Amino acid sequence: MQILFEDNHLLVLNKPANWVVQGALPGQNSLFDWSAAYLKAKYDKPGKVFIGVVSRLDAPVTGVLPFARTSKAASRLSEQFRDHTTRKTYWAIVGHRPKEPVARLEHHLLRREEDSKTRVSAAATAESKLSILEYRCIGQNRLGFELEINLISGRKHQIRAQMEAIGCAILGDKKYGSDESFAEGIALHCRSLELVHPTLQSELRFEAKLPEYWQWNGQSH
Repeated sequence: MQILFEDNHLLVLNKPANWVVQGALPGQNSLFDWSAAYLKAKYDKPGKVFIGVVSRLDAPVTGVLPFARTSKAASRLSEQFRDHTTRKTYWAIVGHRPKEPVARLEHHLLRREEDSKTRVSAAATAESKLSILEYRCIGQNRLGFELEINLISGRKHQIRAQMEAIGCAILGDKKYGSDESFAEGIALHCRSLELVHPTLQSELRFEAKLPEYWQWNGQSH
């Protein structure tokens, strides 16, 4: 496990593919459980270790993932994510070239509890939520076309659903329209995260290296 940052308030990891953040089923790897065990062993802590989940990545997605180490940090970080004052940048490989090399996508997304998939609504409804991202093409490799994606809003499966909606499914993401395989998980990686430290109020930026099995020629290294 690669640790990107650690202090008394924060633990930031470079999430591997096919690990869940929390609530693992039998046979699944949980970053919540791993983090609690790591901190308990490192600091010889008695009893339960506090781990605050303030942001999530889907199980097949890799990259920057923060945890709070205190309840105060959890509250303040959750507020930043809720108010969209954090900034997340993703890298992705898609199987088809987008029509526009640089674009802003706006879709109304529907997510129902009984459905495991986020869907694009043809029009705004009482249930749908406006979801916005911006992308730019930054390269191409033998697998597909490389995109840098900035989330303006943050919805569950948002990038995956919006890229499917424009005919550019993320490689390996068979739930969202890809008919191609990827080495592990899907070709979506949270490259960087910017936020304000929950107690020091300093601005922090974390970067996560791509997994070794990615093939990447993009301009942004």
